[in-house]
Amino acid sequence: MSVSSVIKSIQDIMRKDAGVDGDAQRLGQMSWLLFLKIFDAQEEELEFEQADDYKTPIPEQFLWRSWAENNQGITGEELLIFINDQLFPQLKNLIAPIDLNPRGFVVKEAFSDAFNYMKNGTLLRQVINKLNEIDFTDSDERHLFGDLYEQILKDLQSAGNAGEFYTPRAVTRFMVNRIDPKLGESIIDPACGTGGFLACSFDHVKNNHVKDNTTDLPILQKQIHGVEKKQLPHLLCTTNMLLHGIEVPTQIKHGNTLNKPLSSWDEQYDVIVTNPPFGGTEEDGIEKNYPAETRTRETADLFLQLIIEVLASPTDGQNNGGRAAVVLPDGTLFGEGVKTKIKKLLTEECNLHTIVRLPNGVFAPYTSIKTNILFFTKGKPTQKVWYYEHPYPEGVKNYNKTKPMKFEEFQTEIDWWGDETDGFASRVETEQAWQVSIDEIIARNFNLDIKNPHVGEVISHDPQELLNDYAKQQDDIQALREQLKGILSAALTGGDENDGAVK
Repeated sequence: MSVSSVIKSIQDIMRKDAGVDGDAQRLGQMSWLLFLKIFDAQEEELEFEQADDYKTPIPEQFLWRSWAENNQGITGEELLIFINDQLFPQLKNLIAPIDLNPRGFVVKEAFSDAFNYMKNGTLLRQVINKLNEIDFTDSDERHLFGDLYEQILKDLQSAGNAGEFYTPRAVTRFMVNRIDPKLGESIIDPACGTGGFLACSFDHVKNNHVKDNTTDLPILQKQIHGVEKKQLPHLLCTTNMLLHGIEVPTQIKHGNTLNKPLSSWDEQYDVIVTNPPFGGTEEDGIEKNYPAETRTRETADLFLQLIIEVLASPTDGQNNGGRAAVVLPDGTLFGEGVKTKIKKLLTEECNLHTIVRLPNGVFAPYTSIKTNILFFTKGKPTQKVWYYEHPYPEGVKNYNKTKPMKFEEFQTEIDWWGDETDGFASRVETEQAWQVSIDEIIARNFNLDIKNPHVGEVISHDPQELLNDYAKQQDDIQALREQLKGILSAALTGGDENDGAVK
């Protein structure tokens, strides 16, 4: 049976269980099972390599091979009692210091908020037996599952809250391809979700910059970093890293990157590739971690400040510091107030050399918000910004779930890109590409929402585009209202202080 058939069978079995309600719980249930099976496959390899020096990082009775591998093993009520009363409590409360038992620490973190949703032990045994049909010790089968794992995430991950959604692989690959992380460079995604950018970065370095597996792979395994706020994506990301061969993914932290004063960040990173949540707001108090003049509760604005802060500064006479590729919505480009101050900071501390404007539908069906990829390097202020408007392929009017964007479409950008070391001297203006000086951007009060000058104004009759334009107009109106309220409030306060008679 093929790997994809196995996964479909597992989903069908779970649908029969009264305890599993909807795709999110099915994904959560499959996640901890997959994690333990993949973890044990790695343990078998490590046990073989280390021989007499091998020590199991978790109690042996909780390794997959001990309780799940035998298809005729415990089932029904006995299986449920073992999982709910022994496996989960023991792994959640595992004593595993990160320095002494890092792989045990990874298990404890993965299970910190995991949950067994299934209530029927017989159906759970059927799920386990189906998983046993996949051999994760076989490198070809593991690679095949790695590709399928991405599809599982894409199919089951709903849009969620606060603008969280799956980043299409084409966009992820293009961003990593242009940033070109090297062996030994620290790479982070501060809102890593299920680990798409990190997995892609790992593969890029491995395929392009690893020459000697014995010496280079241990370096690569330690240069990947991520932080994820929510338990389920964190577990999925950790599993993703195990699948890609990172034996000890302790650098995948479970927490909120924003829940730390900006000034207290000591860590600096050479490469940041990310699609931070946007459209949502953070909980009360988070904004106090940021400077008073740029305080906001809007998630994307906080992440952009964080990225500027933690990118590595140039050292030892280098011209350039850390480099970043970040997906951001149109609202960041044209937004005012705090957004203006953040964009001013960005262009003063970094060379914002390229903005790739993505068309509608790239993130369908999760969101219709228009998005952009900002590429910038820390260390020198921006002199000019190049824009590249990514066109639809011939014959395509919009992307959708069945016809997503493909990596090959970015070949025109890749051919045009040039080299940052010579200031992108080879770049030329085309129907898709144009440049704007920093003086013009300053004159526009840092409004980066600059339309393609080579294309006349097109009247669109596309309903989705019209709705997006309407939404943008409403945002502008609301911003004006807030501005007026602020002016009136200030005037009223002043009047009360002076004569106490303002009505």
